[in-house]
This record gives sequence, structure tokens and C-alpha cells, in this order.
Amino acid sequence: MENKALMFGKYDLAEVTVADGGLAKYIDLTPTNVPHSGGIHANRWFGKARLSIVERLINNIMRTEKYTGKKLKAYKAVEDAFAIVAQRTKQNPIQVLVQGLENAAPREEVTRLQFGGISVPKAVDVAPQRRLDIALRNLSTGVVAASSKNKKPISMCLAEEIILASKGDMTSYSVAKKEEIERVAQSAR
Repeated sequence: MENKALMFGKYDLAEVTVADGGLAKYIDLTPTNVPHSGGIHANRWFGKARLSIVERLINNIMRTEKYTGKKLKAYKAVEDAFAIVAQRTKQNPIQVLVQGLENAAPREEVTRLQFGGISVPKAVDVAPQRRLDIALRNLSTGVVAASSKNKKPISMCLAEEIILASKGDMTSYSVAKKEEIERVAQSAR
């Protein structure tokens, strides 16, 4: 019998597919038991592309004041959230996460161009790695904002956000932010 690495000892990464071709290169689905690399990819060009997508989610949750530097606490929150997602959707939670990231990744945003002394907004396409970065950041920001000053634990809020984002629901913070960014870019064309 072959010994396969399962995420958190439960979820198989081999069955996860990425539908968005642009993001496929940057969503790392390498099988691993524990999503903790110890920063071996830090300070390398495109190093974060070789980081497990689950570890990147954990690291983004650690950006906030309550979880700063507390990787084990963030790790447990993500593990519990994945259990809730698996129970509610009857699907692999990593597949649901990938679908949510695809739905939360903006395709277009606004940059400012200087013409003389005048600043003019201009719509530009977003690079795939930046799309993924923005989606992860918005997902984790929305989760932490939803769980602060709330009796619900962060794992419950994370599970709800992932499920809503995977459906493309506008009540999801990350999908709403994506739509807002794209709407502003539409008006700046």
C-alpha cells in the first residue's frame, strides 16, 4: 500500500483541480501532511508560488493583530474550518477553497498615471500572482473582521467565507471586494 500525504491527515490534494488557467501555476497543490515550510521559500523570486495554498491562507490569517506570530493558533482555526466546510458541502474543502479563490480574484484593477501635474486613473489587467495575493488577503481580512466583536469562532467565520466565496455569493467579503475593484476599473476605462 502506498503511503500518500494527506493535508491535515484527511484531505487528498490529488483530486483538487484548478479551473482558472492563469491561477493554476501559482496555486501549489503539492501533497503534504502539515502545511508548514518554515519559510524556506522566503526571499526568492516567485518563492511564494511554491508554498502550499493552505499554508498561504494560514500565513494571511496570521497578519492580523489577534493572530500575529501565532501560527499554531491560525493552523488550528484553518483545520477546524476545513472540517466544517467538508461537513457542510460534502466536498474536499481544499477544492472549495480553490473555487473560492478563483471567484475572489479580480481580473482588472486601477492604477494612477501622471500626466504633467494631473493624476489620471487607468484600468489595467492584474497579473495572476497578484490576483491570488489579493484574493487571499481579502478572504482573510473578511474572516478576521467578521470574527472580531462576534461570539462566533474564527473557524466558523472562515468556513462560511470559503463556502460563500466558492459559490460566488455577493455576501462574501472577498467576492464583494473583487466586484468593487472591477467596477471601479470599469469606470476608469
